[in-house]
Amino acid sequence: MNLFATLARRLAVLASAAALTACAALPAGPVDTQPLKPAASPQTQTPTVVDSPPPPPPPNIVLQETAPTPSVTTVEPVTVPAEARLERPDQLPGWKTEDPIAALSALMITCRATKDLDLKALCARAQGLNGADAQTARGFFEANFRIEQVKGTGLLTGYYSPEYQARQAPDAEFSAPLRARPDDLLILDLASIEDDPAAKRQVGRIEQGRFEPYPDRSEIERTGLGKPLLWMRPEDLFFLQIQGSGSALLPDGQRYRLIYEASNGRPFIGIAKTLREQGLLPDNGTSAEAIRQWLAANRGTKADQVMQTNPRYVYFSLGPDDGSEPVGAAGLALIAGRAVAIDPTQHRYGDLLWIDAGAPVLTGSFPVYQRMVSALDTGGAIKGEVRADLYLGRGDGPGLEAGRIRHNLTLYRLRPRTSAAQ
Repeated sequence: MNLFATLARRLAVLASAAALTACAALPAGPVDTQPLKPAASPQTQTPTVVDSPPPPPPPNIVLQETAPTPSVTTVEPVTVPAEARLERPDQLPGWKTEDPIAALSALMITCRATKDLDLKALCARAQGLNGADAQTARGFFEANFRIEQVKGTGLLTGYYSPEYQARQAPDAEFSAPLRARPDDLLILDLASIEDDPAAKRQVGRIEQGRFEPYPDRSEIERTGLGKPLLWMRPEDLFFLQIQGSGSALLPDGQRYRLIYEASNGRPFIGIAKTLREQGLLPDNGTSAEAIRQWLAANRGTKADQVMQTNPRYVYFSLGPDDGSEPVGAAGLALIAGRAVAIDPTQHRYGDLLWIDAGAPVLTGSFPVYQRMVSALDTGGAIKGEVRADLYLGRGDGPGLEAGRIRHNLTLYRLRPRTSAAQ
């Protein structure tokens, strides 16, 4: 089915392209992870053009998405046999080596994000644990939570908040413009007229009275769609667009937070597969670090051609940078090592989860990740129930670790043992 052909027929109800464009005057919001609300009128079913940006796609090392995914049928579970039935936190793989105080920090941020009434009731009791020792904190989890294993085996990756050098004018090294969202980029909310959730948001622009897909990366770079805000190294800009947020440092010491504003609506296609298939990098050598080094060493036409195989393009705005952690899709600051991006169609923001990840694909990675985390973010490549992206923090160190995470994942939910109604 040609979605945009269907969309064109739907848009016939609009009086004119000008009327449609006039709708794009709503104030921009900080995040766009929730589906935008349809027009308030109960009598009309016309689509609404929304000027609020979609959610940061989260910040993730999506370059790893194209590396070979471990086969669910051939990879043994990391720690626990598939037939084992786990019910208590102390049965979780890695529970004995978990830092219960750090786990408590994941719970407390979960308490601020969750809408689960049972968990909220338990959170009220957890407030009294402030300053508790490790034994008390561990006992609280074991006494008050049960666990539910999410069926199947999936994938854990990592992401971080990058910090980049930038310039206010271009030169031979800093030649890639960080662009602001163009005025003609429209985000269309079809929630009121489409039953398919995947079709509820479309990004495009008006061309000759028709709503058309927004141009892809190569066309944007060729025609210069979007006002330049700063100038970056091309490979740095490419990685920033994958991560979805970051910070920039200028030679005079000025710092800016780089805030996701919108994408061109095109699908993300990782370049790791391109690099492998063309023999430019080995199969097990497509970590973010290795890809960045190749792009930098081949800066110019060769690197541009590889990057343009990913049609997705991301626009940003500038804000003050106070050094704090970025805010996730749940509207809360992320906790390094204890926050994950998830698929919000499969989990709720504020879910308390346990990750058990091993069997890494990429060289140089940590062998196992086992810990309690809170679902606070999402990302364009995070799809499926057993899929998580672990936030590692700001800067080069977390970035190096994040780029090497591609682990086989078993996922558990932690639920209160008792109902708030009891």
